[in-house]
Amino acid sequence: MTQIAAHCLGVDVPASPFLNDTRIARINAARYEGQEIAGALHVVRAGDRVLELGAGLGIVGAVTARNRAPARVVSFEANPHLIPHVQALYAANGLDGVISVRNQVLVSAPDRADHMTFQIHSSYLGSSLGGDPDRAKEQVDVPTADFDELRQELNPNIILMDIEGGELPFLEHADLSGIRAMVIEFHPGIYEVAGMKRCKRILRDAGLQPNPDLSTRTVWVAEKAD
Repeated sequence: MTQIAAHCLGVDVPASPFLNDTRIARINAARYEGQEIAGALHVVRAGDRVLELGAGLGIVGAVTARNRAPARVVSFEANPHLIPHVQALYAANGLDGVISVRNQVLVSAPDRADHMTFQIHSSYLGSSLGGDPDRAKEQVDVPTADFDELRQELNPNIILMDIEGGELPFLEHADLSGIRAMVIEFHPGIYEVAGMKRCKRILRDAGLQPNPDLSTRTVWVAEKAD
């Protein structure tokens, strides 16, 4: 029987090595990834097709799938150690038919490599494609997937993105014409303020404007005007 360690907005979170008492308390209070969850619940509507980049523990995508009845959610997570726990969370909540996770890096650039090196740190929150490899606890090769092919498969109209600095290279090549809304966390510590401004300019050029009530300097809930 699956041991449930926490609950968040109708979603049971199974026990895993990635949970500690502090994180469990934050999950129970809906403060873990709270801005992203609030943004997703605001923008996602019944029948939407959601692309999630950076599943993490799977909570944001699962809460969205549970509470907003999207037609489908496809999540990508580069850290292979998280995948079985994300899948267990989906299964524990009966969401397998709505949401799935892939251990791949979704790439929008035309010169996509077959694999990319992902650096795993002691805290999964700091794991990323970039950074100093000497500080990584482990490095793994992760297969990539093509964004244009994913668009043909899923035809997403919502993107949820938290990929520890990977958002800038993704946005620089991504066709966002079919995207109605995006919830995105920026990481200026990785690509500096100039890179964050570049991300925001790309979103604005695509017609995605930040909701002032839900957006902060580093997390945007951006929408196209109806």
